[in-house]
Amino acid sequence: MIIDLPSTTTSQLNKKLVEIRERGGAVALGRVLTLVIAAEDDDQLEDAIDAANEASREHPSRVIVVAKGARSAAPRIDGQIRVGGDAGASDVIVLRLYGALANQGRSAVVPLLLPDTPTVTWWPGKGPKAPSKDQLGQLAQRRITDSAAETNPIRALTTRSKSYVDGDTDLAWTRLTNWRAQLVAALDLPPFEPITGATVTGEADSPSTELLAGWLAEYLNVPVKRIKTSEAQGIISVRLDRPSGPIELYRPDGKTGTLTQPGQPTRRVALHRRDNRDCLIEELRRLDPDEVYEAALRGLSKFSAARKPTRAKATTTRAAGAKSSAGKSAGGKSPSGKSTEAKSTGTTSSGRKTAAASKRSGRTSATTKAKATTDAEAKA
Repeated sequence: MIIDLPSTTTSQLNKKLVEIRERGGAVALGRVLTLVIAAEDDDQLEDAIDAANEASREHPSRVIVVAKGARSAAPRIDGQIRVGGDAGASDVIVLRLYGALANQGRSAVVPLLLPDTPTVTWWPGKGPKAPSKDQLGQLAQRRITDSAAETNPIRALTTRSKSYVDGDTDLAWTRLTNWRAQLVAALDLPPFEPITGATVTGEADSPSTELLAGWLAEYLNVPVKRIKTSEAQGIISVRLDRPSGPIELYRPDGKTGTLTQPGQPTRRVALHRRDNRDCLIEELRRLDPDEVYEAALRGLSKFSAARKPTRAKATTTRAAGAKSSAGKSAGGKSPSGKSTEAKSTGTTSSGRKTAAASKRSGRTSATTKAKATTDAEAKA
């Protein structure tokens, strides 16, 4: 059931919620938290609400959506209440704020918060540089951002790492859970050898790849390389070097990965890209600080980055090398840029010309000498 309340107030919204509960008991009272969604009033808003509805089936909650509308419009609040099948296991309150009220989300949210329950704020799109200092972030014990949804994901992740406080987290980190689990499980198998180095390959603007490299650099304390490529999306492969041979987890298609390591059979593992619903459900399971995420942020400055050459560039390099080898086998080039083969050819031609001239000169000398002898005999 969806109830629209245009040009309303938070007081009227509260009264309507009480009326709905008393009339039909449609709103459950056993809710464990309040989830505040801070977003723009655009096409992606419904996707965020759907993800929250799915998460509420595991974590019954009140969902308050703060949707910022046109700043140039007249100040008003268009409210909407969703209960029953349209709200999962929660009640959803959508607040569309227009005009000057678009920047006053805190004053609109506070009267609707559940008493004596924790509050979580989620920015499914563009989020603040310092979530703990945002007006909606200050209300929450847990603050969830998504660097992958930013215009410049790597810059957003780096900026937030400098303003991290307990309770901050990022869905780009949550998407790594399966990768981290597979790598840790692989290290639990023999041979039990130390890691000497690591290489993480992924898309150039993938914040999850950055966090995975930072996590390995922080905890393994070994040289870690972060290879940037455009061959596929997200994380492509992870390689852990050991004396007996490397452990490599390779996922080229974004769905299934291949795990190879010495002394063990090659295994195929499910590594599909996780959607916002799964990541949100996982993040709502814990409201305490994520120390491992904090450590991964510290590791962002501890690995070296490089770019993997594209296929076109590699082909050009190979062609240039082949051309150079062909030139060397043909005799190379002189400092003036002319090939030694050409010089050799010129020298040979000159020698032939000299030999021919000498031969003609010899013939002329012999003829002259014979004529002189004949004349002398005739005179005699």
